[in-house]
Amino acid sequence: MDEIWDAIFEQERAKLILSKIYKERRVPHAFLFSGPDGVGKFFTALQFSKLLNKSEDSPHLNTIQKKIASLQEPYLKLVLPLPRGKGEGADDTATEKLSKEIIESLNEEIQKKISNPYHRITIENANTIKISSIREITKFIVTSADEINYRFIFILDANLMNDTAQNAILKNLEEPPEGIIFFFITSDKEKLLQTIQSRCWQVNFEYLTVNSIAEILVNYFSIEKELAEKVAPFSEGSPLVALDLINNQFEDILERTISILRYSLAKKYHSAYKEISEFLKNSSDKSIGILSRMIKTWLSDVVKNRYSIPEYYFSEHIDTLSKFNNKFAHADISKIFHSLDNLEILQIRNANLNVISLNLIFEIASLSIRK
Repeated sequence: MDEIWDAIFEQERAKLILSKIYKERRVPHAFLFSGPDGVGKFFTALQFSKLLNKSEDSPHLNTIQKKIASLQEPYLKLVLPLPRGKGEGADDTATEKLSKEIIESLNEEIQKKISNPYHRITIENANTIKISSIREITKFIVTSADEINYRFIFILDANLMNDTAQNAILKNLEEPPEGIIFFFITSDKEKLLQTIQSRCWQVNFEYLTVNSIAEILVNYFSIEKELAEKVAPFSEGSPLVALDLINNQFEDILERTISILRYSLAKKYHSAYKEISEFLKNSSDKSIGILSRMIKTWLSDVVKNRYSIPEYYFSEHIDTLSKFNNKFAHADISKIFHSLDNLEILQIRNANLNVISLNLIFEIASLSIRK
């Protein structure tokens, strides 16, 4: 059992619960794995699936384990959000009307997931789990595979099922088929119907530590160790957030955050705005939100520095933190956090970036007003 669990980073509580279920051999027909994106929910479900079918006297053991790991039917059914195909009707299958390019992208993403269980499958315009995908579960259930004790249905981003899809799958949960186990995997379980939640054994997953995130980045995403260790403290407990930062030029964000803070606090508004504009020019639409979170992280370090608490995120800029506290010892840090949260909400709602940028600068500048 240990070799199966050892592959998963942390999540000791989840492993303990699942180990107890395995030992007692009282396996629920449905699990709800909830928690932050990228922390190992899928990987844990996959490893648990291998464990449940681990029978030393089975002549098919190695084959079964490999086929589960490679997400092959009829051992494992993968259900995930898909885009709507051109001219897709109610009687079409989930992939029937998808373009050749989308099918290729889907296959590539699944292969990446097989190779790297921490990879997040991303397909353009895939924002809903379609009712046609749920209907295909019935075909999977009636397919036989005598050499295996349990077969599995993984529903990724289960919160993206609409009410119609959720009601359709509820019928399977009300009359659970023998030997079939459902895994509802989600970062937002509250969007699932209570009737689904109540029929699942719920396992909550936690944020990962900085050290684990750095290891995942190095081992699974081939990120250089120095960069992985540098970005991990800013990852909010998720390797996917860390990757997002890297893809948005993390080191540039780090330096620009300091520059924007310095210019804003000195009320050099034009210079601060120029820094933000240059950064946004070469970054993604989410960058203003990332920048806002970086500033909040710096402010958290300000509070730590104020009370002599070590382990800063901006460990290379301790002098900036100390200078701020020496000059603005009574600045109300808590007040600006709420304002920055509101700016992130505006960014999510696609508000004008120029307006958000200027507000960001003025909010920072407000800290330099002496009390």
